[in-house]
Amino acid sequence: MLNVADLRTLSRQELEDKIAALKKSLFEMISQKEAGRIEKPSGIKTARRDIARILTVLSEMKQRKDK
Repeated sequence: MLNVADLRTLSRQELEDKIAALKKSLFEMISQKEAGRIEKPSGIKTARRDIARILTVLSEMKQRKDK
């Protein structure tokens, strides 16, 4: 699980890289779930929430920049 305070210290590019990596791992976990061989099903929920946290931080950055 990612900490929001830590995410706010990262640059926009680093956040976008993290999103890409999380989306890739989420896709792999969903594929494993469908095949019936996933080790930690809770990882799907965690990955989705981490992606949402990063998107929230990116949105906050954009709002601050627009002001």
